Amino acid sequence: MYIEELKFSLWADFIERDYLDGEFKKLVKHGTINGATSNPAIFKSAILTSSAYKEQLASLKGQDPKAKYEAVAIFDIQKAADILKPLYDKGDDGYVSIEVDPFFCDDADATTKEGKRLFCEIGRENVMIKVPATTAGYIAIEELVADGIPVNATLIFKKDQAISCAKAIERGLQRYKKSVNSVISIFVSRVDRAIDARLKEAGVEVALSGIYNSADIYSVIQEMNVEGCRALFASTGVKDDTLEASYYVDKLLGYNCVNTAPIETIKAFDETEIKEQTLPIDPNIIKEHFKRVKDAGIDLDEVLDGQIEDGLVSFKEAFKDILESL
Repeated sequence: MYIEELKFSLWADFIERDYLDGEFKKLVKHGTINGATSNPAIFKSAILTSSAYKEQLASLKGQDPKAKYEAVAIFDIQKAADILKPLYDKGDDGYVSIEVDPFFCDDADATTKEGKRLFCEIGRENVMIKVPATTAGYIAIEELVADGIPVNATLIFKKDQAISCAKAIERGLQRYKKSVNSVISIFVSRVDRAIDARLKEAGVEVALSGIYNSADIYSVIQEMNVEGCRALFASTGVKDDTLEASYYVDKLLGYNCVNTAPIETIKAFDETEIKEQTLPIDPNIIKEHFKRVKDAGIDLDEVLDGQIEDGLVSFKEAFKDILESL
């Protein structure tokens, strides 16, 4: 736990083989991180740019592209899980996430089957199966939790998504009748990148919409109080040079939550001297900000729906690029 009194965890949003063998181990050992996440875009960058995969890929010659991808991804997830296992054993998270095929996002049965298969093939209890928060995804989330499989419900931009995920997790727990840990991953900075240029033109303060939207969703998850279920803040890297590198961690520091961030962001946060709790945020402050957003002519629901769709498309494109290259 990065901050024990807050039950606040910091996970690395990055997976790459040489990194796992080097810096990742150091960050875990020093208590800087206590978990990790991956997604198709992360694996795309790793597999297509790192020489660490050449030998294994050569040994997989003749297999179909998805089999090759899963072989290298499973190897990395197993490696990360083994490094994190001592933390898991003492109840300090120690989870690593792997996402199901994003092309299954509207197929509950296929998502469920692949999630169960991946969890079984990886063979590590400290693995979370990552499932996009779609209508089909909610069904799969329930089925996986009902089978005792930890879940990372991902690509959350709206409260109704988070509520549906939490309810699905709760139904799964009722069927499993034992505890299963889960996270609901709220995407933060993408909201700001989508509307800040327009807000700036309208004279509305920028770099706040992602924070306030995420804080609002965090409060809903906390209120629902589903056993073993926490809010996780994702997409917390900074693209705006005027912001501190750790901005999206500093502003979302609360009780019983996780922040998964790029390595540069983690290092910047670790170096900050003052780490003050910033969540929850007064609902009136949030409402007032989004009133100004609306007055600026921005339909927030439309923006968030667009971000959900864009996120699914980007994951599919990254997955497609991996398979085509293999």
